[in-house]
Amino acid sequence: MCSGLDRVLIGQESCRATQLLWKKILLTEHVCDVQITRIFKAALLSRSQFCWEGARTMASQNMDPASTTALKGNETGGSAARGSVTKRLQQELMTLMMSGDKGISAFPESDNLFKWIGTIDGPQGTVFEGLRYKLALEFPSGYPYKAPRVKFITPCYHPNVDDNGFICLDILKEKWSALYDVRSILLSIQSLLGEPNNESPMNLDAAELWENQDAYKAHLRSTHKN
Repeated sequence: MCSGLDRVLIGQESCRATQLLWKKILLTEHVCDVQITRIFKAALLSRSQFCWEGARTMASQNMDPASTTALKGNETGGSAARGSVTKRLQQELMTLMMSGDKGISAFPESDNLFKWIGTIDGPQGTVFEGLRYKLALEFPSGYPYKAPRVKFITPCYHPNVDDNGFICLDILKEKWSALYDVRSILLSIQSLLGEPNNESPMNLDAAELWENQDAYKAHLRSTHKN
């Protein structure tokens, strides 16, 4: 999979990781051939950048873009910020695909790195087990200092999800932090499926029915759409 030039550029260690990454991408059902090529190139670039720049790169991306831009007189604020977000998202894509987490995945939509499609499997041992949900993630130019816009594409009958698919989750609102990433968002939403916050429901009917798990499960099975 990796050529001699690849090994010179990213090292044998990174080359082995790239081979594992490639196998994982090929096992992803909803990614077409064009997406596979684009995603692999972006992930490979991200891997190379990470190997060469290490902690220095991550530290720079955790700086406020406003202060960083002030040091770059030849770049406009918009282009500098967008470039920083692009690098961050490339690394998050690499981290997510190499994580080995079961039941969550996400990839950029088409050629737009700022729009992703995520997939979450219902957590085992809950009424959502066996069900799969797709989500849309949109990243602002101020990411990761501003939270992404996340909503369910697949209709989700849940106490903390409204009719439009928007989610009541604190880390997507007032408790958002630049330390969070796509992986932590997906894992948090997956956990929320089985452990809703019924004290502040967006769907009152779902919150009431939650008390009867058998009836809730039956409703999910009869209304779920892939």
